[in-house]
Amino acid sequence: MNAGDIAFPNLGIYLKDVPKSFSIFGFEIAFYGVIIGLGLLAGILMAVHRAKVTGQDPEVYWDFAIYAVIFSVIGARIYYVIFAWDYYKDNLLSIFNTRNGGMAIYGAVIAAFITLFIYCKIKKQRPLLMGDTAMPGLLLGQIIGRWGNFMNREVFGEYYDGLFSMQLPIEAVRARDISENIAAHIPEGANYINVHPTFLYESVWNLAVMILILLYTKHKKFDGEICLFYLGGYGLGRFIIEGIRTDTLFIPGTTVPVSQVLALLMLIFAVAVDVAVRIRLKKKPAIEVPEQEMEEADGEAENK
Repeated sequence: MNAGDIAFPNLGIYLKDVPKSFSIFGFEIAFYGVIIGLGLLAGILMAVHRAKVTGQDPEVYWDFAIYAVIFSVIGARIYYVIFAWDYYKDNLLSIFNTRNGGMAIYGAVIAAFITLFIYCKIKKQRPLLMGDTAMPGLLLGQIIGRWGNFMNREVFGEYYDGLFSMQLPIEAVRARDISENIAAHIPEGANYINVHPTFLYESVWNLAVMILILLYTKHKKFDGEICLFYLGGYGLGRFIIEGIRTDTLFIPGTTVPVSQVLALLMLIFAVAVDVAVRIRLKKKPAIEVPEQEMEEADGEAENK
């Protein structure tokens, strides 16, 4: 298997010489960055479109996107570096080198939500309504962005030789991502590994969550419910998928995967808040119109 090859042998898919980057005027541009950029743009365009459809001012979303993109990128990098500190502590300059990956979507999401609430506070906008409007766009960005991991040969899972098994050349992946289990299953004399394509699993899962959100949006009971749908839906999928990834980040000093903990907390929070708000809405008394006013209104209608 050549260094640039990627294969899904049990599906009969063999990709030859898949590049990690391309050159323009001698400057190397990573496909990872290009795909992440396309995901961001697609997500923003979807959010702006949904703003138009729902009668909101799309300029507000364009304005917010400028801040959200900047702080989300910073947040994604900070999150990754914090929980991979053992790798970066002896080479601090490598913190600024993102060409080989090292961006955590959780950091981007957390930064985006914080930015949203600060932005809405300053601009006097409704954060929960804006969040609901933007959630499908956020998911679309994640769906596309995961294919940047594919180009980088990262975000894969443990050894797997089933239907969706992905083969990657050993020299094309980071050594720290090859677990003992994967190494133990490398065929004698082979230069490749067989793994779960967890980047693909998450991309497909997010697509399903996005479709469900788009179908449910018109039926939402309160502003913020779509945000909760995202937190719960993404959290459930990420909790499961994170369990088979080999590049898991751990809570410092433990072997507890931080992303699984956050995913579980997101799911619990989303379900608990949604149920609590729905119960509160059911208990809220309906506005009663006095009988005399109803009779007067009926009389006026008849006179007309």
